[in-house]
Amino acid sequence: MRLASGHVAVQLHGEELAKIQRDFAGFGKGLVRLTPGGWVLPGPFTKYADKIYNTKFRESDVLIMTYPKCGTTWTQEVVWTMRNNPNLDHPRAGAPVNFRSPFIDSDMLMQMSQHENPHTRHFEMLKNIAPDADPNEGIALQLTAHTPDPRTIKTHLPLSLMTPDLLDTAKVVYVARNPKDVVLSFLHHSRLLKGISYVGSLDQYVDYFVKDELIYGPYWEHLREAWPKRDHPNMHFFFYEDMKADPKAEMKKLDQFLGTNLTEEQLDKIIAYTSFEQMKKREEASQWKDADAMIKQEVRKKDGGFFRKGESGSWKGRLTDMQEAKIDIWTKKNTLKLGIKFKYSV
Repeated sequence: MRLASGHVAVQLHGEELAKIQRDFAGFGKGLVRLTPGGWVLPGPFTKYADKIYNTKFRESDVLIMTYPKCGTTWTQEVVWTMRNNPNLDHPRAGAPVNFRSPFIDSDMLMQMSQHENPHTRHFEMLKNIAPDADPNEGIALQLTAHTPDPRTIKTHLPLSLMTPDLLDTAKVVYVARNPKDVVLSFLHHSRLLKGISYVGSLDQYVDYFVKDELIYGPYWEHLREAWPKRDHPNMHFFFYEDMKADPKAEMKKLDQFLGTNLTEEQLDKIIAYTSFEQMKKREEASQWKDADAMIKQEVRKKDGGFFRKGESGSWKGRLTDMQEAKIDIWTKKNTLKLGIKFKYSV
């Protein structure tokens, strides 16, 4: 199947698909691989791919772009708060972040499992701002279209699957994180979400990661598309580890990029409000109507929910020497020409 982006999507099949579905019980609707790039995405992506690619961005839009588990939700909350809630008095601040800052490619995730989740609250929120909304047209896509300016939008898709004039129109905030912390955070996420339901071992998961077989991968290709554009005036590229080490310094850079002109007092309040501890507390206090349909409560109780640790360097002591070496060799191979350097702890 040829997509508007020029990619060709081919359904995974045979032994390759059977192996993945054995370890990822939630992938009941299959997976596709896109060329060029080798992108692996849930089967339902093809239903929404052209609509995402043809989305018209506005000059006032800010798109948060990351490979999964690189600090996306944190950055969403920071950017939305800086732009919409600098005095922490916005009436909608208590709504889940993906309702205030839509996750444009999440429709495929909502439909990923064999047993479709109702996502009742997602549709209820959409109906509040778009009474004539049709769930078959994509809840997240319509939420994005009807979100009032200034919009802060989230995606895990790479630049090549977004509209080609994106950087000529809107601002993009790209966040990168070291691969050792990414793989462990993504592992927890994959076990937590019923739509993924990973049941394999850490060792197997590391193999999926370095073989570019996880959804939204290849990890390095995602970076390769964004890193060369880091000096574009509409691109702000930063590292998760730098934000953890000195949030004030990084938020000042964001403030300049976004043109929000915040005061020192506003920045200090936003830093406290968007700290990992405060965001985790708000998540635990919220009562999601569809939480049981979306996440495995036994995993959440044992290992934590969406906000687990939020640390840099938590891979130490968790990866075996062999797993660490495998990631190091893979990293060295992929960074020779890229020239990107990670910090592996703060």
